Amino acid sequence: MRFKFRPRTRVRRNSYEINMTEGPILKKLVQFSVPLALSGILQLLFNAADIVVVGRFAGSHSLAAVGSTGALNNLIVNLFIGLSIGVNVLVARYYGAGQGKDLYETVHTAILTAAICGVALIFLGIGLSRPLLEMMDTPADVIDHSVLYMRIIFAGMPAGMIYNFGAAVLRAVGDTQRPLYFLLIAGVINVVLNLFFVIVLHMGVAGVATATVISQCVSAVLVVLCLMRSEGVYRLNLKELKIHKSKLIEMTRIGIPAGIQGSMFSISNVLIQSTINSFGAIAMAGSTAGGNIEGFVWTAMDAFTQATQSFVGQNYGAKKMDRVRKIMWSCMGLVTGVGLVLGVSAYLAARPLLGIYSSDPAVIEYGRARMLLVCVPYFTCGAMGIFVGGMRGLGSSLTPMINTVFSVCVLRVVWVYTVFALWSTWEVLFLSYPVTWVVASVIGGICYMVIKKKAVARLTPQGARSQ
Repeated sequence: MRFKFRPRTRVRRNSYEINMTEGPILKKLVQFSVPLALSGILQLLFNAADIVVVGRFAGSHSLAAVGSTGALNNLIVNLFIGLSIGVNVLVARYYGAGQGKDLYETVHTAILTAAICGVALIFLGIGLSRPLLEMMDTPADVIDHSVLYMRIIFAGMPAGMIYNFGAAVLRAVGDTQRPLYFLLIAGVINVVLNLFFVIVLHMGVAGVATATVISQCVSAVLVVLCLMRSEGVYRLNLKELKIHKSKLIEMTRIGIPAGIQGSMFSISNVLIQSTINSFGAIAMAGSTAGGNIEGFVWTAMDAFTQATQSFVGQNYGAKKMDRVRKIMWSCMGLVTGVGLVLGVSAYLAARPLLGIYSSDPAVIEYGRARMLLVCVPYFTCGAMGIFVGGMRGLGSSLTPMINTVFSVCVLRVVWVYTVFALWSTWEVLFLSYPVTWVVASVIGGICYMVIKKKAVARLTPQGARSQ
């Protein structure tokens, strides 16, 4: 039966959702962020399982092959994934404002868009994998494995896109628990299949890639079933999948700059990866292992970036700007504390952690040297993310994109061709990360204050109400 709308009324909430516009802010931020961080960690475990199994049972060259594709995969995927950020912001805003019909149309536009983007990514990934890896100077003894891994991964992109867009809808209404359950199920399947395909069937990189694709399909099916069975306005009806033009335009207005931002990050990381490749396969393996550990720290911090985006979005929709200010301060304190504790702890435990990925002492030392310059100051990256989330929550995606492109991506490229060209050491290469994060955080804070001032001005005195 078709859903009936009563515009401008409050949407129905269920037990999984969080009311972000009322009640204690800090408690709800933690309640929202912890499942989200665990979900991100489970996603990283997909890659970690790939890397550990390949490194232990297929050798350092296969480990380098899997690790060297990460930045390139992100370069191709991030532009499309950015649209899911647009979905999250729109759903949060409509949910906070009680605009049920707009929310319903956004959900159906989002899921159909995800499927279309996923199919497009199959052709892009399969067609561009070898030429782009060659442009990155991927070593000859690694490239064939890297191409095979990438092509299998991209064959599963429709499932990955549907999961990301569906999870963005659930996060926007405060439901971070069920995506965690879905990824837990998919993660167990991924680990079991990794071991079976690589150890029993001796499939190497093809085995870990196939296991990842199957697990993504499982998580996509689960999130679609969840949306179809939801009692709220965001319930999904497959028969009513349709591209609503106005929602797609607004989604792309927010999502495309976010996607470009992610892609530009990836371009700079592709350049960094190309430079890492020049140090040889052992250095590549060390960087892969170190980067994978760093990913867990980043994921914990990124949960607060996404919390900022959703909480600010809902409260902006509800016109509660005093509450937005408190959300920003709370998120900044949380991300700084978590980033410092986890970043420093990861570095102090670097040797045993890196030993999980490889027993080669040279690989471990390369990874440890990288982690000193990335993990320890990682909290500055978290601060940058809070300002980005705040600006997006207020409906501005272009400004954080421009800041990130120039303060991080362009500056990082300039660093490689100037500072690193003069002092071509492993340490100087990775020093580019904290330097660019600090610059982006300072400029991002200034930009956020300007955007917030304009957002407040758009609200009428009668419409804007405090907590």
